[in-house]
Amino acid sequence: MSGLNARACALLLSVSVIPVGMFGGWSSALAQSAAPADVMQAARPKPIKRKRAAAPMAEVPLPPAVMNANAQVGQQIYQSLDEITVTATKTEQRAIDALAPVSVMTLDQIESRQASRVADLIYTIPGVWMQDRGDDPSTSINIRGLQDFGRVAVVVDGARQNYQRTGHNSNGSFFLNPELIGGIDITRGPTANVYGSGAIGGVASFRTKDIQDVVRPGERWGVDANTIFGTNHGRALGSVFGGVHVNPDVDLFAGGTYSTQDNYKDGLGVTVENTAQRLNAGIAKLTVRPADGHEVKLGGIFQEDVYDVGQPRRPLGSPFAQPGSAGNGTSVYATNLKNYTTTLGWKYSRPDDQLFDWNANIYWNRTDNQQIKIAHNSTLATGTCTGGQPGNSITGCVGDPRGYLIDTYGFDVYNTSRIDGGDWRHAITYGVDGFRDDVSTFDKTGNSNKTTPGGERTVTGGFIQWKANYTSLLEVISAVRYDNYQLNSTIGSASGDRFSPKITVGLLPAAVATPYVSYAEGYRAPTITETLVAGAHVATGAGQGDFSVCPDGQRGFFCFLPNANLRPEVGKNKEIGLNVKKNDIFSAGDSFRGKFNVFRNDVSDYIDTVQFTGPPFNSFPPIPGAFPTTYLQYQNIASARIQGFEMETMYDAQRFFIGLSATIQEGKNTQTNIGLYSVQPQKLTTTAGLRFLDNQVVLSAMWTSVKSNTDIPVTYLPGTSYDLVNVYLAVRPTKDLALNFSVENILNEYYRPYAIPRAADFTSPQNDVLWASAGAGITYKAGLRYHFGGG
Repeated sequence: MSGLNARACALLLSVSVIPVGMFGGWSSALAQSAAPADVMQAARPKPIKRKRAAAPMAEVPLPPAVMNANAQVGQQIYQSLDEITVTATKTEQRAIDALAPVSVMTLDQIESRQASRVADLIYTIPGVWMQDRGDDPSTSINIRGLQDFGRVAVVVDGARQNYQRTGHNSNGSFFLNPELIGGIDITRGPTANVYGSGAIGGVASFRTKDIQDVVRPGERWGVDANTIFGTNHGRALGSVFGGVHVNPDVDLFAGGTYSTQDNYKDGLGVTVENTAQRLNAGIAKLTVRPADGHEVKLGGIFQEDVYDVGQPRRPLGSPFAQPGSAGNGTSVYATNLKNYTTTLGWKYSRPDDQLFDWNANIYWNRTDNQQIKIAHNSTLATGTCTGGQPGNSITGCVGDPRGYLIDTYGFDVYNTSRIDGGDWRHAITYGVDGFRDDVSTFDKTGNSNKTTPGGERTVTGGFIQWKANYTSLLEVISAVRYDNYQLNSTIGSASGDRFSPKITVGLLPAAVATPYVSYAEGYRAPTITETLVAGAHVATGAGQGDFSVCPDGQRGFFCFLPNANLRPEVGKNKEIGLNVKKNDIFSAGDSFRGKFNVFRNDVSDYIDTVQFTGPPFNSFPPIPGAFPTTYLQYQNIASARIQGFEMETMYDAQRFFIGLSATIQEGKNTQTNIGLYSVQPQKLTTTAGLRFLDNQVVLSAMWTSVKSNTDIPVTYLPGTSYDLVNVYLAVRPTKDLALNFSVENILNEYYRPYAIPRAADFTSPQNDVLWASAGAGITYKAGLRYHFGGG
């Protein structure tokens, strides 16, 4: 492992052996039932609102309702895998009990990280990676090597986040201020196909903060105020969230956050330009309970991100700087991005009602990205711009605007009916969902409105799922989903539909160890860009590389070809998993949780860009000779195969905790046997910590070791192998006051987490991505959070 000495590597090895040794000692107890409930009598269980398809394991109490982290002083410690998840089956259950590769993150964990962006929260989760740029605050999630164009379904309070812009960046991202997040629920692979169309990679569900996060039990109102300061170079954040129970049937919640940061330095001490950002966000929710069991919630989120995206030329002598045109940066755009999310949900649930457990949600999400070109860093400037402004026909002229706007309208309605008969318990969940993307783009003098075409996409679907438990011996989950899509634009249209099955079988669901097997299919419809992108990728000007003649008569570097015959991708995932849970192992109150799984996801009709040449052949003076036209088209390749092993473990002895999570995987284009650039082969995260003074002081460290993927196409430069070590200290002298300190990247290591596209010559990388993808070097942060509340 890079950057660490042999002693540190030995520590990781010893930590890794602990959960293995524990599991070996339990092999004789795999089929035993749980310990009596009175072992955990000091815990505060969450009230059960409905009957469940499977009886909960008696030794593990349900976690409390989401509570402000500052209220945890002296309270029972709950492992995150004991928290509730819904993404796998749309029915509530603990993550440790879910027969699926599920990970959750609690509010307490989120607040202790003091995250600057979403990636700071989820990078340690097994199978999860990010392809972010430092000069862009958006987040692009990769799960099990699949990303872009909705392969990972990202939802915020149930609202799909479908923003996509094609450029020197990922093809799919979303904007969410970390200070708004109250909980994270991630399911890997298409096993959660009931959650919506497209998620062949997985589902990442984010819950924003709500009244229960700031108003504690016994309080009528509450307010949380938070302040964070950091180094590298100048970081500051302030936020206030508050709520009030107007009466037993009406709740109001609102809050906002503002943060700034200057350009940071990477681990080599080089300033990464345009990583300065100014972010602000506001949230408001109204909850009404009009009748027994009914809850109606109206929520709204507004975010504004102000930043400059793009990288200027790097001075010679700086790392990765190159002389001449090879060292060019890119154009820089002053960006004002606004993101709006509005949701209206209606839930109904009563313990005595077996037929109806209802959840309905409608939503609207808008991402409005308005940019103005403020700098042209290429040496190739043409006379296409007026007034003597530099620029060219690819990126436009300095002073000219461009914009990307996407509106997503959607709904999600489902119900669960429960039937008990003899030794069987049945839960039948059925529902419909859909969304429509309206995309419009504008570029006054550049090429962006061609690389990201406008249009409409409508995706609808429905599902039915049967979940059955036979006493404490067997759990079966079977489902089928139907999907349909329609694409329309001025260039063309496309459509398609499919049924996708799922079956999961688990043994001994209430025992210490629960093995399960699963087969699930997922269906991803092609996007507007993949299907309908057309026209010339124009050159900088006449005679400067525009050797290709496109069907519409335009010239360019190459020609985008639409593909109305593009078929949807189908993920076929096979999984074998094992859930392990045990309390009171070495001492009263300690616990171990572990989820282990191996998987193979065969994605048929995988969509990727294919470059080829063909007629017409043309000559272009002053260069003699005939040149074929170069085309770029999204096509279905035969298949992509991604397979691997994942684990997530944690041993918690109250006074200390230690855990290991791991991802080992590989991905191949089965047609060429070349690895997929987006698949990372190995990630290990060791977490360890100590608690003092009745949980008033918590000291912890996280060490993530990542191995670079070198089995990738020649058109990409591999990312780096790296070791990222963070240290956290939380001090809570009173139940109302919390002090948080952290040191991020304590080794001050230079790292680029993902592969970088190369230029057309396959040798020089795209410098703006190379420079902007480097993570921040060592960073110190300190924060103070205070709670106010009363009856």
